[in-house]
This record gives sequence, C-alpha cells and structure tokens, in this order.
Amino acid sequence: MPIGVPFKSLQPNDPIRIKRLNDQFRRSFVGGRIMTTIGVNELGVERVTYLLRKVRCFDAFDEGNDPHGEHDFGSFEDGGQKFFWKIDYYDLTLKYRSDDPGDPIKTIRVLTLMLSEEW
Repeated sequence: MPIGVPFKSLQPNDPIRIKRLNDQFRRSFVGGRIMTTIGVNELGVERVTYLLRKVRCFDAFDEGNDPHGEHDFGSFEDGGQKFFWKIDYYDLTLKYRSDDPGDPIKTIRVLTLMLSEEW
C-alpha cells in the first residue's frame, strides 16, 4: 500500500490491499484460521509444524501461481511430496464468501495446507 494512503480510501477488492493482508496473515498466522487436511495431519505434529513454517516463509510467487497478484496460493515440494496452500475469504459467519476480501473487518481468512493429491 502506498505510504500516506488511508486504508479505507482504497477501492473494494483492491488486489494490492488483498495481497498485503494475505502476506501479513500467512507470515504471522494472526487474523484468520489455519486448516490442515487429513493427509497432512497424518504426517505427524513435528512434520506439520515444519511444513507450516515453509508456508510462512513462502515467497515463490509468479504469474503461474499468482495471476491476480493476491498471494493467495502456493505450492512446494518437501520430502518427495508436493503440497499446496490456499487462502480463502469468508464472511464473519464462515458460511459465505466475503464480498470484500480487502476489508479485514468483514473478512475471515482461512489458510488450508494440503497434499497436492487432496486438491
């Protein structure tokens, strides 16, 4: 976000604002929910903790995995397995998609880590 631009003055669903919020959430795991799939859970607590650290440090965004510039998806390999993570945007009830993922007041981010075959 450009310095000096008030948060509320940006347009709804602004990809720059969404990217910033996604990066902040992914790096800190604060401000949303973290989910792991059954396949990931079966790897054990230590490995899951390690994999979540990889998600936090992920920075390999490119046109192929981030065509909208929102930093809401990533993939990586570890130990011969391929993993995906994805951030989805929900309303405060967690029942419906958020109508403005750029507004943290009315959006809950949910990051899911999964094995690629669970996609």
